[in-house]
Amino acid sequence: MQRFADKVVIVTGAGSGIGKATAERFLDEGAKVALVGRTKSKLEDVARPYPAERLLVVEADISHETDVCSIVARTTEKFGRLDVLVNNAGVVTQGDVASLSTEDWRKVMATDLDGVFFASRAVIPHLKSSGGSIVNVSSVSGTGGDWGMAAYNAAKGAITNLTRAMAMDHGKDGIRVNAVCPSFTKTGMTEDMTKDDKLIAKFNERFALEGPGKPEDVAAVIAFLASDDARFVTGVNLPVDGGMSASNGQPPQ
Repeated sequence: MQRFADKVVIVTGAGSGIGKATAERFLDEGAKVALVGRTKSKLEDVARPYPAERLLVVEADISHETDVCSIVARTTEKFGRLDVLVNNAGVVTQGDVASLSTEDWRKVMATDLDGVFFASRAVIPHLKSSGGSIVNVSSVSGTGGDWGMAAYNAAKGAITNLTRAMAMDHGKDGIRVNAVCPSFTKTGMTEDMTKDDKLIAKFNERFALEGPGKPEDVAAVIAFLASDDARFVTGVNLPVDGGMSASNGQPPQ
């Protein structure tokens, strides 16, 4: 498929995990992609197999508003337009409210929430011209609580509702805004968790399908939401969770 031929896409957190798989999916479908992340070498590894004329590598920190403005300016300067923003970059920290440091709280909010706000605000004028879309990477942790992940839950919960608010506010501008809500997905961030057989067994009790998910599973849904196939879909927070959220939490029979 070449659903994104001549389309221009920004993917944040593109150096690994879901962001890497998403960037590759858009490139494989013909898009021109700005790869954004904090580690230039990782972005260059993603870019290497693809034509340079369809790529822009931007080392940046999306928690800094000036960096975000530079990302958008460089992308539109090189490619002349902008069609899709994928707000994927994020960090996670452990701790309940009583144990979280102020530094850890602010770190999660700065990247996971402020970065989405800064990037979305910067691209909306360009998406008005192209009739483009924004896809946020939220989480099942943004639709229900987790133990010991207060900051991450708060940030992802905010993204889930911000997605709805932006969809309502900017639908009249021809801009669609949706989010994916992955559950436990095999990425570098979860590598240690995947080595814990007892923990994996507990997760597998909650999955209706065989899990955990892969980054490519999430990337495929992001590409759908960004494509014209989803032209009448906006304000949706779509679980990509192997059926986890279909359960009411009771143990399997």
